[in-house]
Amino acid sequence: MHFRESPGKPKRKGHNVKRRKVVVVEDEPAILQGILDMLEASGYEAAGAPDGEAGLDLSRRQGVDLVLLDLLLPKMNGLQVLAELRKTHPTLPVIILTARGAEEDRVRGLRHGADDYVVKPFSARELLARIEAVLRRSPERPAPVKAIKTATGTVDFDRSEIVFNSGQRTGLSEMEAGVLVHLATNPGRVVSRDELLMRVWGIGGANVETRAIDMHITRLRGKLKTPDGDNGPEWIVTVRGKGYMLGPDVTLVASEQTEPE
Repeated sequence: MHFRESPGKPKRKGHNVKRRKVVVVEDEPAILQGILDMLEASGYEAAGAPDGEAGLDLSRRQGVDLVLLDLLLPKMNGLQVLAELRKTHPTLPVIILTARGAEEDRVRGLRHGADDYVVKPFSARELLARIEAVLRRSPERPAPVKAIKTATGTVDFDRSEIVFNSGQRTGLSEMEAGVLVHLATNPGRVVSRDELLMRVWGIGGANVETRAIDMHITRLRGKLKTPDGDNGPEWIVTVRGKGYMLGPDVTLVASEQTEPE
């Protein structure tokens, strides 16, 4: 399943127009196709999934801006998908789509973390208005992080290496760099071990062994020590019983800023 960009609204030469990406999780083929066509005609990139499991996987992919989620789905129902999605993407906008109009169902969806609720049947104009309203009030994604730095050195994500002030360089594995990138793209928030497993290793589910994460963090902290063995600033902070976050002395370097020396 891939995102399809609207053929009717091409990007103009010299302009970097970002198309919002929307995932539609709906098990009725006619409704799913109708929503996808409507989104693409309105300038969105859209991808669809016919069941809860496929929808969860698609929604967790890079760059998704919003999810339209039916409640009555095969394999996993909409509330189960929403609960799992909130473990790894707590701020991703989600609008519930369902034929259920009872207040109790609307409340359940909102309590599970949905941002809005649209009852079938709905018009294209109504759905687009809801999507635009939710996207407007959702926080903008920060600029991509190019590097992180402290008083002792810089982690360059483009080169996957640590550059210490002394000039010494230490390479990072793909997973080590992935851990730091994910922490850096979620500044000020504790990232759970389950979330790291899902976003960096691409695995998840109940009862997955998370001890590997702790061992990986230990090795990463060893690499972040200065060449003379001094611990220096704390790059990664452990929040007991919850997970990890970047230390208070770590500075983010966004992509548009100067490259680290």
